[in-house]
Formats: sequence, C-alpha cells, structure tokens
Amino acid sequence: MKWLHNIWHLYRDGFRNMTLGRTLWAIILVKLFIIFVVLKLFFFPNYIKEHAREGHEADFVATQLK
Repeated sequence: MKWLHNIWHLYRDGFRNMTLGRTLWAIILVKLFIIFVVLKLFFFPNYIKEHAREGHEADFVATQLK
C-alpha cells in the first residue's frame, strides 16, 4: 500500500504546483462539456424515444436492424 500512497502524493503535489497546467485542464474540461452535453442536446436527438412505442423499444431496434 506504500506505493499507492506514493502515487497519490506524486499526483497531488504535481497538480498543486501547476500554473499553466491548470489553464490547460480548464480548457480540456470546457471542451469535454461542449462535446458531451451541448452537442448531444442539439445534434443527437433521441430517435428511438421519438419513433418507438413505450415498452417496445427493443422491437423497434430489432426491426430497424433487419
């Protein structure tokens, strides 16, 4: 368990001492938010929910795959 403790301290100290890295991590998190939330809401509608009857989603997918 000592190695796990050492790894934790390595990452904790590394992130604590970052200056430019914090800005880069903020940019990465904003990009991920845009990719997974904003694009999903506006460009990928829930097609199955719109076209299948409730409770018969599996049947709808099966007929679409044939």
